[in-house]
This record gives sequence, structure tokens and C-alpha cells, in this order.
Amino acid sequence: MYDLLVVGAGPYGLSIASHAAAAGLNLRVFGRPMASWRDHMPSGMFLKSEPWASNLSDPSGRWKLEAYCAEQGMMARHAEPIPVATFASYGLWFARNAVPAVDERTITRVSSGPDGFTVVTEDGEALQARTVALAIGVMPFIEVPAALRGLHPTLVTHSSHHSDLGGFQGKDVTVIGGGQAALETAALLAEQGTRVRVLARADRLRWNDVPPAWERSRWQSFRSPHSGLGPGWRNWFYSERPGLFRRLPEATRSRVAATALGPAGAWWVRDRVERAVDLLPGHEVTAAAAVPGGLRLDLTDNAGARRSLETEHVIAATGFKAHRDRLGLLSAELRGSLAALPDGSPALGHTFESSHDGLFFAGLVTASGFGPAMRFVHGATFTAATLVQGVRRRLGATPVRGTVPVPGGGSRSGAPSPVRG
Repeated sequence: MYDLLVVGAGPYGLSIASHAAAAGLNLRVFGRPMASWRDHMPSGMFLKSEPWASNLSDPSGRWKLEAYCAEQGMMARHAEPIPVATFASYGLWFARNAVPAVDERTITRVSSGPDGFTVVTEDGEALQARTVALAIGVMPFIEVPAALRGLHPTLVTHSSHHSDLGGFQGKDVTVIGGGQAALETAALLAEQGTRVRVLARADRLRWNDVPPAWERSRWQSFRSPHSGLGPGWRNWFYSERPGLFRRLPEATRSRVAATALGPAGAWWVRDRVERAVDLLPGHEVTAAAAVPGGLRLDLTDNAGARRSLETEHVIAATGFKAHRDRLGLLSAELRGSLAALPDGSPALGHTFESSHDGLFFAGLVTASGFGPAMRFVHGATFTAATLVQGVRRRLGATPVRGTVPVPGGGSRSGAPSPVRG
């Protein structure tokens, strides 16, 4: 019987595991480390967040992105974006140094029982745990506009389905969305010779400003402080005080989670888009149908005018919707027992514990409770420390079993080493 099983090995799962190991918990971690970053983002993408706001979390603060970059002979500088490939490599480095051995098998089922949980791996092994932390990232929550659902994947895909855009060279592609994923995907497509357009519902595309200098006068810093989500006091509150955010009225939390930090492109991708991509803001796809050579999109603009266009492929960069019903790895009984917020995401206590005792959540699925920071890597630091405190409280006391060193520092429970997939 394990104290904690962590399902997911992205920034949140690895950070939780590091804190749990240091606390002496009898622990297992499952998932392909940094899978979303390694398998679901095209080559050439960059992090939108600042390097100093993109750290995974260990209790000692030793294994930061800056330390990894220094070890590799690189610099992590303010206002200079970090390649996604570098960030993924950083996560693997963090896993090797700050986390117990990660079992790369996929978890296919989590069910509850009288003594905790049964967790089943892809090859049928069943493990028992007193608590479970789901840090499953964004992939279960892919959102595609209703008009595009049901069309064949050769015609319509989600932006997260692509680690390589090379297959679209020389083709005509329409990207739907006005956020960073849509705009950077469009830029990469254009730069490889794809004819590409961007459709967005908003009347105009939004672009983030170049961040202010790191070193500023005291008055400038007071007026608009830096934060993990950008400059300004509102962003600072969302970024640095998720525990206080949770105390806001439920209606306010839901509204902020849905609207704050809305779709916008990073300042450093703007010129790449505007000089090479056809932009159609103020349009929505109302219907789509397969035609010879691709598909026809019926569009309606914000004034109600209608038009159609044909394209060979649509990439929907339309985000993710964290709904309880999409937690398919939970047994139907366990999933149905979870209390939910009005937007369908699980209702959570102040330590990220769900209404089902011992089941904890981390990452995007917690944004309606703890704020927009949970949509970004920056939220992992607060989540990991707070969630592990909740696990220890649920277990009743700090474990007394012996611990062994984690590679690179910290401690790990004396549980058997898991099999690597």
C-alpha cells in the first residue's frame, strides 16, 4: 500500500513528486516525463512565460531552469523566450535529479475502495494507494468547435496533435483561434512554405507588450510589479496568491478563470504573423463539410455576414475545457461521486483535495478554484507544496518509514524501484 501515487509526469506531477519524496512519503510516479512538451508541440516553438517563471518546484529550490541552462552553457534571461525543446530537456533533467524513478507506463484506471484506491497500469498491474494525485495535464481536455467535430483527422486536427508540421508544406491550412498556440503555429507553417490563414472570433487579435525591464526604479516596480503571469497588480494577485484567490466568491472565480489572460500572442511572434499570415478576425465557423481536396468552411462575421472558403486542412488551436466528465481514467463510480463547479471542473478544498477523500488534482483542472496561474508552469510551485501538505494531513501524520536519497538531493521512500516502461 503506497501513501501516494502521482499520475502524470509533467511539470505539476514531477513537482508534486519531488515535494512528496522530500516529505518521506511512500511514493510512485507514473507517466512519460514531459510528454506534452515532447510529443504535442512542434519543433521551433518557444515558451510564452518568462524563464524565471517557468521553474519546476523542489523543496530546496535547487533544480531551477536557470541552473539547468547554466549547466548547458546557456543563459536564461528576462524577456528572452526559451525554446520548448530546451524546457522539455530541463524537465527530464529535473526528473533525474529531484524525483524518484518515474514509471513510464500509462495509468488506465483509478477506482476507489474501502482502504483507498486501486490504480491499474496499461499492462494490467494493479497497485494500492491511500491517496492519488492526478496531474494529467491538458490532453484529456482538448476542445474543438462543434462545427468541426466528427470530421476525419485528415481534415481537422487540434493544435496539440502536432509535434511536426512538415507534412503541411506546400498546402493550404486554416488555423482557428486567436491565442498563442494559434498564432505561433501559423507563423511556423508560413515559415515552412504553407499557405496559412488565421480565423478568430474576436474583432481584432491581441498582442502582449514587451515586458518591462527587470531592473526598474522602485516607483515603477510598485506601480506595475513583475509576476509569473506578467506585469501589474492583478496579474501579481493571480500569480502569487492562489490561496487567496480561492477565497473569492465562486461566481467571481469562475468568471476570472474563464476570461482573465484571454487569447493573445506573445510580442516576439507578432511580426512573424503579420508579415506572412492571412488574418481573418471577427469570423466564426458555423458549418464545415468535406469536399474534394479538403473541406469547405461556412463563416459568419460579427456583423452577421456570411461567406465560405475552402482549405485543405483545419488546425483548431481552440484550447482545452477541464470538465469532470472527461476524466476517463477514473471509474464511472468515482467520477460520478465528484462534486463539480458550475463549469464542470471538480470542486476542490484548499489543499487541492476533491470531494472524494484522498483524491487530489493539479494543473489546468484546478484553475476555476485557484486561478489562472494553474494554466501555467508557474502554478506548480504553490500546488506541489500545498497538495503534499494535504496528503500528509489526509494520512494523519508524517510517515515514519526510512527514506533513501533521491538522485541529486532530497529523499525518497524505501519502496521498491518501479519498472520503467
